[in-house]
Amino acid sequence: MTRWTSNKTALAALLLALTCAGAQAGGPRHQRSEGEPGRFDYYAVALSWSPAFCATHDDPNQCAPGRQAGFVLHGLWPQYQRGYPQSCSTEPLSSADRARYAPLYPSPKLIGHEWQKHGTCSGLAPAAYFALSARLRQQLRIPAPFEKPAQPLRTTYADFVGAFRAANPRLPEHAVLPFCGAGGRFLNEIHACYDKGGASMACGEAEIRRSRNTCRQDSFLLQSGR
Repeated sequence: MTRWTSNKTALAALLLALTCAGAQAGGPRHQRSEGEPGRFDYYAVALSWSPAFCATHDDPNQCAPGRQAGFVLHGLWPQYQRGYPQSCSTEPLSSADRARYAPLYPSPKLIGHEWQKHGTCSGLAPAAYFALSARLRQQLRIPAPFEKPAQPLRTTYADFVGAFRAANPRLPEHAVLPFCGAGGRFLNEIHACYDKGGASMACGEAEIRRSRNTCRQDSFLLQSGR
C-alpha cells in the first residue's frame, strides 16, 4: 500500500468516526430543533388568497363548492430579519386547543401543522399563540374591492399596497406585502408584519425583496372565488 493510499484510508476512517459521534450527540432526529422558542425578530401574519389555492387544490373544506372564501388565515409566523425559525420544540397541541382554535383556519388539518412548525417558535402556550393569531388577523382590514370579488380583479403592486394602507391608516410602509405565483401573474397570499407586542411594523428587507421579485409583472390578478 502506498503512503498516499494509507493516508486516504486513515482520513476516511477519521471522518466516519466523527460523523457517527456527531449523530450520537445529536440524538434522535425528531428531537432536533431548528430554532429556540421566543427568539425571533417579528411576526408575519400570512393570509392566503383562497381562490388561487383552490385553483390548484381540491381541499374539501377550504374549496367546498359555493364557499367563495377570499383571504384566509394561513398562519402566524415568527420571522428573523433574514429567514425564519421552525419546529422549535416538541410541545404537543392538546385536543381541547385543537378543537377550540381549528375554526381559525380554512381547513382543520392546518392547525396541527401551523403549531408544530411555527407556533412552537413563538415562546407562547398554544392557547396564547392562537388567540394572538386571531387578534392580529382581525385587526387587519381587507380593502372592500379585495374581499370577495365576483370577477377576476387585476391590480398593480403599488395600487394593491396603497389600498391596504388606505383601509388601515396606521400601517407603516412595507407592513403588508403581496406574494405572487406563476411568474408574477397571480396573487397567492399577503404577509402583514407585527412586532412582538402586536403593533404593525415594516417587514424585513429580505421579505420586501422577495415580495417584489415574486410580483415582478406590471400587474397581477386576484382570481375570483367559485
